[in-house]
Amino acid sequence: MLKVDKSINKVALVHDWLFQFAGAEKVLSSMTHLFPGDIYSLFADPKWQKHELFNNLSIFPSNLNRMPKVEKYYRNLLQLFPKAINSFDLSKYDLILSSSHAVAGNVKTRKGQLHICYCHTPMRYIWDLMDQYLLDVKPALKKWYVKRALLSLQSWDLEAKKGVDYFIANSHFIANRIKRVYNRDVDQVIYPPVDTKKFQIGSKEENYFVTLSRLVPYKKIDLIVEAFKHLPNERLVVIGEGPQMAQIKEKAGNNIELLGYVEDAQSIIQKARGFIFAALEDFGISPVEAMSCGIPVIALGKGGTFESVIEGTTGVHFPTQDIKSIVEGLNKFKKIESYFCKETIRSHAQTFSTERFEREYTQFIEEKL
Repeated sequence: MLKVDKSINKVALVHDWLFQFAGAEKVLSSMTHLFPGDIYSLFADPKWQKHELFNNLSIFPSNLNRMPKVEKYYRNLLQLFPKAINSFDLSKYDLILSSSHAVAGNVKTRKGQLHICYCHTPMRYIWDLMDQYLLDVKPALKKWYVKRALLSLQSWDLEAKKGVDYFIANSHFIANRIKRVYNRDVDQVIYPPVDTKKFQIGSKEENYFVTLSRLVPYKKIDLIVEAFKHLPNERLVVIGEGPQMAQIKEKAGNNIELLGYVEDAQSIIQKARGFIFAALEDFGISPVEAMSCGIPVIALGKGGTFESVIEGTTGVHFPTQDIKSIVEGLNKFKKIESYFCKETIRSHAQTFSTERFEREYTQFIEEKL
């Protein structure tokens, strides 16, 4: 494990919330092993306290975490996030490292502290997805109130992010978003860590395509399922669970298998013909995990997957998030399927390894100390 040479008296690591171990949490895990310190998070499931994934460090949640069954509705507490994140007293720390897709990068700092924010994205709810979020708000009076609240949060977010000394973005796509939202140039793009050692090339292939994701609207799993209804001779396996499960079950045809959560997804991905990904993602770790297994990816040609998937070499892109485009992407893939090389695909995936992330992240911090 890489270590810094320069002395740091106190380090605080700030994260938005800890209810699962997904992409943002994998970043935090690497950060804790490189720069051990106290972890602050708005919300945290007690099971993560003193967990080896987070270097057995202490986690200090906000008072909002005391609310009963908060994991079921914490996103509805958005208006309370500013007060909660400001409640953290980080005055005793020299180095603040935030991993932020919401408000972790908005912590209060004092003069003399160094705050480096690894930004997964500016907060979607109040920026890029605000209009989409408001579509589901009814009646009109409530929508008016919610919109005012979100605009107020925008003003707070712009002001609070001035406390960030350096921004690291998880992709060039997000670097452009940070520039547009905060009018700040990103200091460096460092792709998030992918455990390419865990995901290996399998020994056999079966006749199905696979996708893996939380079943939430912006992941567009429903569109992938609808697309396969137009391809009745092709089989799709869906790995993941979430609030859209019932809706997706209704749409699924006989050629679609919904597995829910799977502990060892690698064994299923390894045998697939291809991995399908339709989300406009900040980066997208699961497509890289699939490529680590030597599996070509059929992905949206925008966002993070435009940067990670090489057209014709590690997969193919489709241009838009709609059923017709996904079907055309699959047909394009099938025409060149025999040309893909598992070893070449895996070799490319290794450029996004955990080791590469830790080397680049450590070097950046050392340079700024």
